[in-house]
Amino acid sequence: MSAAAVRPAPLDQPWLSVVGIGDDGLASLSPAARAVVEAGEVLVGSRRQLAMVPQDGVERLAWQRPFEATFDDLEAQRGRRVVVLASGDPMCFGVGEALARRFAPEEMRVLPAPSAFSLACARLGWPLIEVECLSLHARPPEPLRRHLAPSARLIVLSHDGDTPGLIASMLCEQGFGPSRMTVFEHLGGSAERRVDGTAETWPEAGFAQLNTVAVACAPGPAALLWSCAPGLPDDAFESDGMLTKRDVRAATLARLAPMQGQRLWDVGAGSGAVAIEWLRALRRGHAIAIERDPERCARIEANARRLGTPELTVTEGSAPACLAGLPAPDAIFIGGGSSEPGLLECCWEALRPGGRLVANVVTVEGERTLLDWRGRLGGELIRLAVARIEPVGRFHGWRSAMPVTQLAVTKP
Repeated sequence: MSAAAVRPAPLDQPWLSVVGIGDDGLASLSPAARAVVEAGEVLVGSRRQLAMVPQDGVERLAWQRPFEATFDDLEAQRGRRVVVLASGDPMCFGVGEALARRFAPEEMRVLPAPSAFSLACARLGWPLIEVECLSLHARPPEPLRRHLAPSARLIVLSHDGDTPGLIASMLCEQGFGPSRMTVFEHLGGSAERRVDGTAETWPEAGFAQLNTVAVACAPGPAALLWSCAPGLPDDAFESDGMLTKRDVRAATLARLAPMQGQRLWDVGAGSGAVAIEWLRALRRGHAIAIERDPERCARIEANARRLGTPELTVTEGSAPACLAGLPAPDAIFIGGGSSEPGLLECCWEALRPGGRLVANVVTVEGERTLLDWRGRLGGELIRLAVARIEPVGRFHGWRSAMPVTQLAVTKP
């Protein structure tokens, strides 16, 4: 289209429209959405989506990888009628989320179609509000692990045709082999196909690239039943002994108070247990594990993958020197190195207002440090003592673990 033929978008309408389209192409569009597509001057989408709109006289722009690489090209079209085609609901694991971070709300209008989650629930008779909706498209698969629980229902957007087999293997590995699986290929399109089975009998054959997996979780006798509430068993973590034990860990996380969207620093992370449980407790959260020992750093990463939190960031280095430049935290746990000169001052300065700082020690010298800190910062100083019953000859008695002194303080 020549420059003379360019018609600017009306001033009272956004120049950028994001239209959800189903696998059946134009037939999936409402009259309003189809009118927007037909009035577009620039059409943006994947090559598969662009082929669904056999419209002449329209400029076409295919997505680059990653999506954001195309955003400058979109910016250059400002003032023209630009239509972005997206799969299903653009704001549900779709390109609409990324566009909303780049362009102001008043510049965009979004016309969603039913998402794959809605379509799968309609086929299965599942209430969408009771289903955990996940995406493994261009994402690591490990987060699926933290959603496995008896009677849980999951719907997962696949990355490719091998994803159903990967999910089946993961379910079996965690003892959920009896779980029912359903794969929907090309949901909502003329080539829609459904395959049902269980994880433990799942076929190895690949599926269509465009597929969605539904899982009705059913644990087997050896299932690993790991709650997302703080306090996983100690043997859930690989450790060389540097591990905040289960009961103290649960109490520590209660003081750290995980909140959606917030970030934790786990300083002297050891096995990474506190940071991992922080992430498991949240749908949207961030955590950085700071550890100076390289072998422990590798162990933290392995624990994070196995327990479904591959998004955990591991920083190798000695605090406080390695803390400079890290994103500001909303909570800080100091499990090791409390006596390190300058550590408290650095952490306290970095902590956001309203943030929580919790430090645990087991030595008398560490207690002296926490007493000094409390004198400067205030807060609450408590002692946690745990005893477990163990055999004593033919009888039983209580064996006490080393008591833990804990300082918990909130920044004004």
